[in-house]
Amino acid sequence: MSKPNFHAMSQKELHDYVLVHREDQEAFYAYVDKLHVESNWIEMPPLQSEQDLENYPKFIERIRSSSEPGDGAV
Repeated sequence: MSKPNFHAMSQKELHDYVLVHREDQEAFYAYVDKLHVESNWIEMPPLQSEQDLENYPKFIERIRSSSEPGDGAV
């Protein structure tokens, strides 16, 4: 059986593939590379307290919007 073209897969497709094929290191590294290239995360320093979250409204909004029912978030 031939391997899928990981570079042609979307981030979501590759994520799903890696979850099903956890032993496939090539797929895992392709997924991590895709995450790095697309860099659709918000970087922030480590929090010192819960109150520090107030300094990151974009982060809080992203968490709230990605956890809404029916959005397909993982």
